[in-house]
Amino acid sequence: MKKRTKRTAVLAIAVLTVWCTGCGAASDRTMSETIATSPASRNDSYDIGGGDYKTENGGMTEESGELAEVTTENGDPGVQDGRKLIETVRLEVETKEFKETMAALETQAEELGGYIESMDTYNGSSYSEYGHNRNASLTIRIPSGKLDGFLQTVARAGSIVRRNDTVEDVTLSYVDMESRRDTLRTEQSRLLEFLDKAETIEEIITIEQRLSEVRYQMESMESRLRTMDNLIDYSTVYIDVSEVHELTPVETPTAWERITGGFAESLESIAHGGLELCIWFLVHIPYLVIWGILIAAAVILVKRRRRKKRERLEEQLRRGASAEIEKNK
Repeated sequence: MKKRTKRTAVLAIAVLTVWCTGCGAASDRTMSETIATSPASRNDSYDIGGGDYKTENGGMTEESGELAEVTTENGDPGVQDGRKLIETVRLEVETKEFKETMAALETQAEELGGYIESMDTYNGSSYSEYGHNRNASLTIRIPSGKLDGFLQTVARAGSIVRRNDTVEDVTLSYVDMESRRDTLRTEQSRLLEFLDKAETIEEIITIEQRLSEVRYQMESMESRLRTMDNLIDYSTVYIDVSEVHELTPVETPTAWERITGGFAESLESIAHGGLELCIWFLVHIPYLVIWGILIAAAVILVKRRRRKKRERLEEQLRRGASAEIEKNK
């Protein structure tokens, strides 16, 4: 019994040693990657993890020991000079041809290898063209290397009245997660070796508990890496499209242009207001007829009541006068 307890304790110490070694390795490897990707590391040599490395053009080459690879080619989407970038663009677009603009955006996104992640379209509701106003909100994912081409298409399809660009550098976070994932894989392999050598139930339970934790952490890390890869490979473009009758001028108008433009807008507003009034009247004729009948009936009833009341009052006065005459006789 003492011998079994001793074996269990030794095995627990071994598992703890594997875990601590993994944490130390993650820390060392994270430090190595940080040095490799920092601007200060270019054209310098370092001794990392027992191996000699030197950097060339912002990257890292191996002279001896394990290679910590950092991608430096600009051909990788979302990667510039070895850095992993998440690009986000927000646009507000005006257009006179709503249907054509929406079709152009959808077609171009598909041709560039992207896709529409979400789209919310409002087709407007009004009895007249003047009040008709359509708009849409889109979330489009475009391959990072083709983002500029897509933005040019948006500029041709409509008038961009507002643009906001955001670039988030996630290089250090990405390298850190990769290091932790690799460390967890190494720990999983060692735990499986210990599990094959385990002889008692206590040993098996101890190893399997730690193995379950490692697998959960590793799956979570891989899921986060896949999500980050998607955000790096595909830029996110948020577009708000509005249908307008007149595009917002890009250049500041002169005083004379403001006067003439404002006068024209006033005349146009009056014309549209008169048109809206006519349309409203024609549309609501059934209601107006019904209300007219009800009001006329109410007026007739009120007049009849007043006439009857006046006739009763006159009759009472005549009777009173006749009675007074009879009395005086």
